[in-house]
Amino acid sequence: MLGIIGGSGFGEFPGLALESSEPINTRWGKSSAPVRVGRLGAQRVAFLARHGDGHVLPPHRINYRANIASLEAVGVKQIVAVAAVGGIAPDCQSGCLVLPDQLIDYTEGRAHTFFDGEDGKVVHVDFTQPYDQALRERLIQAAARVSEPLFVGGTYGCTNGPRLETAAEIRRLARDGCTVVGMTGMPEAVLARELGLPYASLCVVANAAAGLGAEPLSMDAILAVLRTAMSRAVRVLVQVVKDEPLCAAAGR
Repeated sequence: MLGIIGGSGFGEFPGLALESSEPINTRWGKSSAPVRVGRLGAQRVAFLARHGDGHVLPPHRINYRANIASLEAVGVKQIVAVAAVGGIAPDCQSGCLVLPDQLIDYTEGRAHTFFDGEDGKVVHVDFTQPYDQALRERLIQAAARVSEPLFVGGTYGCTNGPRLETAAEIRRLARDGCTVVGMTGMPEAVLARELGLPYASLCVVANAAAGLGAEPLSMDAILAVLRTAMSRAVRVLVQVVKDEPLCAAAGR
């Protein structure tokens, strides 16, 4: 079963025929919102609103461990996480869909691992390639099928939030090689890796990052972009779900 994590501007999955909807209690607490399991056509999908119902949780207060553990608990085997981001690379304009292949973690103070040593074991996971390539390929193919342009590759820089970045910070991220900047990509990605769940991030560029746009950053303008661009991300996700039987038949 595919798990989909919805970010800012994507608090519910249109067309999902619900079978169950309940908060999941895990060893690490409750998920941000009820995990909604339902069907899109013949395929079962689990959807979780990362920021909670009504978008009430800022990035630094999300219980990422509970969210990933709750998706695993309902039977999710792979995760596509949708995230609103700021565009740093010149080709990543507002409204662009981006599928990064690398990330840099600039966050601090977040509970970032399931392997905290409480069981007396020290575990290190390989995180060389943070996003699952087979799952990324499915997203690339799905975007092509529905004729949605997709910026493939690049680096997601994850900052702490909830404030937006300064222009100097964006210049630093650009020097570091970041293509987009967001606030929720970590520790979400590594937690999925720790549980052995293939994970990919489908990013929606909501605005030019600080200092790169002609106009001052405005939440009204960001939300206006997301209202349109998230519908394009949903088209890609629906196609990914439709393509699932083909992937299963191919042994992927």
